[in-house]
Amino acid sequence: MIQKTIDDKHAVRFRRMLESSGHIVITCHVRPDGDAMGSTLGLYHLLKALDKNAKVITPDTPPQQLRFMPGIEDVVVYTRYQEYCKRLMREADLIVCCDFNRISRQELLGELLEESKAAKVLIDHHLGPEPFADLTFSFPEMSSASEVMFRLIAAMGLYTAMDLDSATCLCTGIITDTKNLSVNCNNPELYLVMLELMKKGVDKSAIVKKALHTHSLNSMQLQALAMLNNLKLFRKHRAALVWLSAEDLERYSYEKGDSEGLVDRAGEVDGVTYSIFLREDTDCIKVSTRSVDNFPVNLICEKYFDGGGHRMAAGGKYHGSLQECIRLCEKIMPEFDSYLEPENRGATYQELKEK
Repeated sequence: MIQKTIDDKHAVRFRRMLESSGHIVITCHVRPDGDAMGSTLGLYHLLKALDKNAKVITPDTPPQQLRFMPGIEDVVVYTRYQEYCKRLMREADLIVCCDFNRISRQELLGELLEESKAAKVLIDHHLGPEPFADLTFSFPEMSSASEVMFRLIAAMGLYTAMDLDSATCLCTGIITDTKNLSVNCNNPELYLVMLELMKKGVDKSAIVKKALHTHSLNSMQLQALAMLNNLKLFRKHRAALVWLSAEDLERYSYEKGDSEGLVDRAGEVDGVTYSIFLREDTDCIKVSTRSVDNFPVNLICEKYFDGGGHRMAAGGKYHGSLQECIRLCEKIMPEFDSYLEPENRGATYQELKEK
């Protein structure tokens, strides 16, 4: 049996907010991944089944490997349709924020969120949520925002109203954020959540194939180039650093999502505890980090890259050249060597910050 984690009073309040709202906007963080799209579209399809007026707005375009998700063609992308998004945000009387903990994680779209007079609900699994919402469902111990969304739907008594499309989207979010139940999924109840979703008819194998194991030729060649030419190991620090320059991206006609998973691949090298991936963008260097053995990459991103995230999966950005960012990564590695020790693996987030 799945244990109750959502407070009944909060679940009832959210359901009443949904039922009383005439125009609902569901949104997520910039550079939306599978969990961002899974949680937003999972709720979107549920609301459609309940005959509610709902729209999903993303700060920018979802990656191409998620184009199989039901309802993705209905998503309104802010960078493409700014005036339409502004109108939708003005008309909304409820905005549901999925898979982000700070308004800044929406970048330009966040300005509209901050200005909106609509009631706001936050559904997330990242540490330290900002208090910008009227109602917050924050569970950092859960695998994904999609898992939180499923539990919330069940707590509202709306599981029976979920259709196959909603279940498929939520399942996609869980699968992508856990790498097919291989990371961030220590709670065995997650398998019961997956069971309930698959009872709706979800084809888990198809999701794994499309979301995790399908790539364009350009994407595969781009990642091969990075692993061959741009991967540097630091055995003493049990770290791997991999990067893609603007020239590399242009050479292989980069599209959003083409570098997805590269940081994980660098971390698969024998002896590596954490990996850092750098991608040169138009105005900054995008930073992604992953780790094993409870190594706190979120502390690296918080301190040096204006970011954060989960203990073993975090991100941020650096304002400067790619070479400067590479040198900074190399310089700071000794500072985090103590976190490699076994005694720190069970330390809490606050204990690690105070070290």
